[in-house]
Amino acid sequence: MKTSARSALLFPLLLLSILALLTFWINKTVQPLAPKTDGSNRHDPDYIMSNFLTTQIDIHGDLHYKLSALEMRHFPDDDTTYLQRPYYTQFTIGKADTQIQGLRGMVSSKGDKVELFGKVKVTRPAFEDKQESSLETEHLTIFPNEDLVRTESPVIIRQAPKTVIYGTGLIYEKKLGTVTLLHNVRAHYEKPPQVRDKKRLPTVSMSTKTKQTAVKRPTILNTNNARIRRRYD
Repeated sequence: MKTSARSALLFPLLLLSILALLTFWINKTVQPLAPKTDGSNRHDPDYIMSNFLTTQIDIHGDLHYKLSALEMRHFPDDDTTYLQRPYYTQFTIGKADTQIQGLRGMVSSKGDKVELFGKVKVTRPAFEDKQESSLETEHLTIFPNEDLVRTESPVIIRQAPKTVIYGTGLIYEKKLGTVTLLHNVRAHYEKPPQVRDKKRLPTVSMSTKTKQTAVKRPTILNTNNARIRRRYD
């Protein structure tokens, strides 16, 4: 009888102890972690570098791209890198180098994405029989490992001598050599003047009474919401 009475008393005590431990464990699990006091949660740079420069080569050992900036700041909380006056150069064997610059920039933690902000300009110098071309926008995202460039912002493309293309949103696929404009595409094109061949076309003189001036009208393309894809060599 004594043993049975003692067991009857111990069982509820044991059950209450288990419930108390379980409640304590659940409470510790759902409670947010205490903030660290070592400064690792603050968005402060752990190092700053002036006249920053980094390069990357491809699998063949050729120079793939070069990224420089007046100042670089690295933030340890999200492992991102911020740039002031970034300058990105992409190299292609047998073709003109593509140069991209902006006011500010950011590099992802893995280095697989480079973003440029503020007065972004892309320039491809004249090369062989190709005229110089440029692109202007306010935000551009570069994926170096994929040879891909894109933006959702308005863009202006200028190609010498007098071609100007406007649009909103752009995708440049280097491997395919194509530029795709996504929305609100407009183009202004003026045919360059033809140079007379002196050997085949003799100069014809005209009097001031019969002389006329030919006016060349520009070609204007407006597609609103159509996509336009153009190949660039």
